[in-house]
Amino acid sequence: MKIFRYIIGILLTFLIVFPFYWVIVSSFKPADQILKPDLFPKAFTLVHYQELIEQTSYLTNLSNSIIVSIGTMAISVLIVIPASFALYRMKFKGRKFVSRLILATYVFPGILLLVPVYQLMADLHLVNSLLGLMVINVTFAAPFSVWLMQGFFDNVPIALDESAAIDGAGRMRTLFQIILPLIGPGIATISIYAFIMAWTEFAFSSVLINSDSLRTLPIGLNAIMGQYTVRWGWTTAGAVLALLPVVIFFAFVGKYFVKGLTAGAVK
Repeated sequence: MKIFRYIIGILLTFLIVFPFYWVIVSSFKPADQILKPDLFPKAFTLVHYQELIEQTSYLTNLSNSIIVSIGTMAISVLIVIPASFALYRMKFKGRKFVSRLILATYVFPGILLLVPVYQLMADLHLVNSLLGLMVINVTFAAPFSVWLMQGFFDNVPIALDESAAIDGAGRMRTLFQIILPLIGPGIATISIYAFIMAWTEFAFSSVLINSDSLRTLPIGLNAIMGQYTVRWGWTTAGAVLALLPVVIFFAFVGKYFVKGLTAGAVK
């Protein structure tokens, strides 16, 4: 049985890791070797990275994605924490209904909202604006993040709130000085979720952004691929560079994210 598990584990690891390996290796291959099925390239080159940076607006797209992703993450955390505190620590009529309604927002595919969202953003003068993208990303990231925080708030004993109230602490002081330090893994979890969601968002970015100087990374990579021809060297190099910010970000908060997945799952 152990041998069988090892074999399955190795196969699953191979299926997950191999696509990343292939993209990374292909980004260093000469153009005439990229489509050849060579596991180990016969020659290495950095020309794809050099051309990508010098001949495209990749760095501009990258900086736009970083701004939108960090902004989405920050706004989401600022909204989700007090909203979760109110929903899961304060008693009011209709609380369960609101909690279920949050998840109900994900019943309908977001693509159906493209037209009304565009009209709304146009009325607010947020079309062709990075702030508009942040607003849309927060709209989709916040509901799930609020629901995700339930497990973390449930892990904090309600007796702490009562003790703080006896000592004269108000709601906001209880949240920031007592509860907030105890739900650090939860904050890391929703931060990573909001960041990655904004980093990979494509549909609304392609509709709301008209200016080349405001394109985010997914839109920029799509433009690099072209309509009739695909520059595989640029595409693979762009994909590798697009992974770096996520990997660096996850390296700093990844342990809190993994801890949060288990901490929020057990009451």
